[in-house]
Amino acid sequence: MVERMVSMSVGILLATSLLHALPEAFESKADTRALFATLLGGLLGFFLLEKLAILRHSHHHEGDGHEHGHGHDAHEAGKAGWMILVGDGLHNFTDGILIAAAFLANPNLGIVTGLAIIAHEIPQEIGDFIVLLNAGFTRRRAYGYNLICSLMAVAGGLLGYATLERASDWIPYVLVVASSGFIYIAVSDLMPQMQRRATMRETIPQVILIAVGVAAVVFLTHGH
Repeated sequence: MVERMVSMSVGILLATSLLHALPEAFESKADTRALFATLLGGLLGFFLLEKLAILRHSHHHEGDGHEHGHGHDAHEAGKAGWMILVGDGLHNFTDGILIAAAFLANPNLGIVTGLAIIAHEIPQEIGDFIVLLNAGFTRRRAYGYNLICSLMAVAGGLLGYATLERASDWIPYVLVVASSGFIYIAVSDLMPQMQRRATMRETIPQVILIAVGVAAVVFLTHGH
């Protein structure tokens, strides 16, 4: 199920950014060069953020040959769990702002942007839940903290709506940042996962599900 969601997410993310969010931004009165510079900065920014996340992530195990005291790795796993929660909360808060910007630009764009974020978040949240369990969290605590992190999107949406409604000139740039994130996630994260399954039997369903994702976005924004 998660693998199917990944394939569909690629279609939704790319279609939302390339067919709707970016055209909406570039059709505004914003300076075209500034928008392209924002797109470049967004792509590089997401690359650096991912690098920092990877560099800070500890993957030690008991008995791995490193001279750690007893329980050191359990402690490290716990810290990794909290880092994931903080990162996920900030990520969801930002997603809320992006959805608000999309709705302010065009209600239908807001719908497909929300759909794109949900499609990506479902497999990610499942992965985060598993990591939290491995970090020593109980199922109840992992569910609870994931719920709190998810509610950060609501806080981001409310703040984004209140702020961007008064600063509408920023909306095209927020849409471009959102698009850069969608494109980066699809191309650097999700597609490489799909490439690991290279047989024709596995590739055909992937292509079909990507097409379904694109078609869903086109259908939801038909005539708008």
